[in-house]
Amino acid sequence: MRRAIIIVGLVLLSGCYHATVNTGLAPGPVSIKKGWASGWIAGLVPPSTVEAMQQCPNGVASVETQLSFANQLVAWLTGYIYTPMSIVVTCAAGGNQAMRTVGSADEWRDAVQVGESFLVATR
Repeated sequence: MRRAIIIVGLVLLSGCYHATVNTGLAPGPVSIKKGWASGWIAGLVPPSTVEAMQQCPNGVASVETQLSFANQLVAWLTGYIYTPMSIVVTCAAGGNQAMRTVGSADEWRDAVQVGESFLVATR
């Protein structure tokens, strides 16, 4: 009985980590998926950057990270030395989004507040 309680407790405590970051842009049909992005030492060394510039010319709509049950099992079996995670990057939809060049801090703040795509002009 005690062993069953411990097993049930461990299963209940092993919830899957899941986080989503939305940029405010409308999602498009293209997604970049990495099911086993390699992290190390309990996540202290994160997975490599997902290069999305070529596949997402209109920007990124959302980034979703998750530790699935399989990811957590592998992490546990390796003593959390190897800690993989799943990453899904959803590209933004195309459309009539004009790219605006901003030069001052006020222009940059205004563009960010309304969710415009912009280029920063350097002097």
